[in-house]
Amino acid sequence: SLLPHPGKVSSLGGRLTLDRDTTVRALPGAEQAADLLRTLVGRPAGLPLTPSPDGRVVLALDDRLGGLGEEGYGLTVAPQALQLRAAHRTGLLRGIQTIRQLLPAEALSGGAAGTGSWELPCVEITDVPDRPWRGAMLDVARRFQPIGYLRRYVDLLALHKLNVLHLHLTDDQGWRMPVDTYPRLISVGSRRARSQKGPTGPDGAHFDAVPHEGHYTKAELRGLVRYAAERGITVVPEIEMPGHVRAALAAYPELGNHPGRQLDVWTRWGVCDTILGVHEGVFDFCRAVLEEVMDVFPSPYVHIGGEECPTTEWEDSPAARERAAALGLAGPAELHGWFMGRIGAFLVERGRIPLGWVENGAELPPEFTVMTWRDGTHARAAARRGHQVIAAHHRATYLDYAQSTDPSEPVAQPGAPVPLHTVHGYEPAPHDWPEEERARVLGSQVQLWTEYARTPEEIEYLSFPRLCALADRSWSGGRGDWPGFVERLRHHTARLDALGVPYRPLDARSLATAGSASPSAGTARLHP
Repeated sequence: SLLPHPGKVSSLGGRLTLDRDTTVRALPGAEQAADLLRTLVGRPAGLPLTPSPDGRVVLALDDRLGGLGEEGYGLTVAPQALQLRAAHRTGLLRGIQTIRQLLPAEALSGGAAGTGSWELPCVEITDVPDRPWRGAMLDVARRFQPIGYLRRYVDLLALHKLNVLHLHLTDDQGWRMPVDTYPRLISVGSRRARSQKGPTGPDGAHFDAVPHEGHYTKAELRGLVRYAAERGITVVPEIEMPGHVRAALAAYPELGNHPGRQLDVWTRWGVCDTILGVHEGVFDFCRAVLEEVMDVFPSPYVHIGGEECPTTEWEDSPAARERAAALGLAGPAELHGWFMGRIGAFLVERGRIPLGWVENGAELPPEFTVMTWRDGTHARAAARRGHQVIAAHHRATYLDYAQSTDPSEPVAQPGAPVPLHTVHGYEPAPHDWPEEERARVLGSQVQLWTEYARTPEEIEYLSFPRLCALADRSWSGGRGDWPGFVERLRHHTARLDALGVPYRPLDARSLATAGSASPSAGTARLHP
């Protein structure tokens, strides 16, 4: 009942008992992994797992397992001993999550720690992920979440062997990261006066009367980065540009195309038509912001948005039209690619990889790794152009859509549901593609835009069990074993229960396969 399913698993028969006398031997290089074992396994299970040179639980780095890559591991559980080996530290971290899942679910919660002993089945596992990028995007710009919750979210990702937390930090409705050189991004940009209630209907939008605000300190974000790294997860920051910047323009109107216009932080959902200008002061701003972002986030990747950028303001701006003409562009609309190219080149100069959303798979410069979301064909179009690709088609990976047609589902993004079966069936790089194109697909990730997910409980209800489906498929690859996944998921829900995760119950509606939308079909939508 492991989830995601390991590459190779064999039952050896018998049981291993872990109790208060069980000790841990960490060979050189495995000490930090042993600390995590004590934190994630020992603490909730009530086991000291004391270090000892004669420990029955052995964690070891082993160069002979280099063929398993950075995240692969080998785990042997025998009646008298447990041995976890990997060529790299990250592989040990993945194996620790498997050990957690081999224990009874009650051992995860800490609620039954007084029992003093726990049994694991004796197994031999060799495990390697199918793709190197297996992630989850969480939008904290529209709905701020405290740093303590982000640590919990990291732990839930780690349990499912996901390895990227993509943190959407800025948007029209809020700016969440402090920038020392631009303090009004927080004093003004982190607070909006009210929020839209539900989707826009025939009678227009409706609003609450509750201000929404919040921001992180740099110390909190650095702490989150360390916490995630200890669990083998990279935190990838996203700073939106040149669109989705209304909060920044509310703080610094001079960055826009109408410098004298005072805007508020946007209170609506959808796409705002206010965008950054193209004068040099804007690029000074973007570079200064990203310098501070890179100082906090060591991720090789920095996401700079790029999607849903209406060019009406550029087309109406004499300065933008003049800039486009001076650059020899066909018109102001082409300033988008030029803008992204300048910022991308800056990130490359700083040793980072620029990452951006693409509308058609072909509009970003070649140095970008791209996230394709709008259409199922765009991932292949981008791979054909030579991009590294993260495939995130909205009809298979956007968890802000409802999970079923059940009228009792919570308010969700307008559009057809994205059911569990569709998420598990998503193939980021189908097997009928040429191998050189498939090799350029790094992996996939789920997205949770938070217009309608206000609280941690609502975030988790929308995420689970669909996040489990993407985690299973992203790690295991192949064409997917839906019946096997459902059977393992039924066991896995006991772990979610033990961790206090509210999730969509497994019933006829949530497990339905008939009528599941094809990830390559469905109506186009706008990013929130």
